[in-house]
Amino acid sequence: MVQKTQGLVLRALKYGETSLIVNIFTRLYGVQSYLVQGVRSAKQKQQRAGLLQPGMLLDMVVYQKQQNLQRIKEFQPAYIYQSLHEQIVKNSIALFSVEVLLRILPEHASMPEAYDFSFEYLKQLDVKPMSDVANYPIFFLVAIGRLMGFDISGNYSSETPHLHLQEGVFASNPPAIPPYLSDAESKALSQLLQCTDMEALKTVGINSQMRFNLLDWYLEFLHRHTQHFGNVRSLEVLRAILH
Repeated sequence: MVQKTQGLVLRALKYGETSLIVNIFTRLYGVQSYLVQGVRSAKQKQQRAGLLQPGMLLDMVVYQKQQNLQRIKEFQPAYIYQSLHEQIVKNSIALFSVEVLLRILPEHASMPEAYDFSFEYLKQLDVKPMSDVANYPIFFLVAIGRLMGFDISGNYSSETPHLHLQEGVFASNPPAIPPYLSDAESKALSQLLQCTDMEALKTVGINSQMRFNLLDWYLEFLHRHTQHFGNVRSLEVLRAILH
């Protein structure tokens, strides 16, 4: 069956001399693997392989069959980035977010709401000024976790200042299982949890150390609640450049 769909490239692996196997989060079919033949050939007049790098947003025409490896008939940009590829901080945030998707999304499961959020998130990351994007990685973890069914209950208050990892809840008693967050970090995460859009993120003032403590905590929270999450390797790059 030939079908039009949008897609977000998650990973591209070289296959043979001129081809790629590409994992793409499609709006209609969820995460699918596609064999794209000849795209790395020197005869290609356009840099077609560049459109299949992680983070690229595509309009596609695909051959969808009952098999693990699909094929793409046509593909072109669904959105052309203005600054994301040139600005290293934005690019690193995008690659971190894409790796999170690669690790948390199930294969072959249609998740249009998660796709639409990810599409808009990358577009907003591209157009926002650098001064506004520092909280984007933790916001992405919170939002995609919610869409996958992993959410935090309650809010920070003087009566419930402690955040429990295993239960995912703000509580009055300190947690028994590490990692632990300070009261200030719990309060900041509570504020981030209440941000309903990306515009509100710049109102949450936290320093670099707090930001990465929250990222570490939330990644561990997602890891505890999924079976295949694993380590997010791009976090170390993000840690080196995001301040």
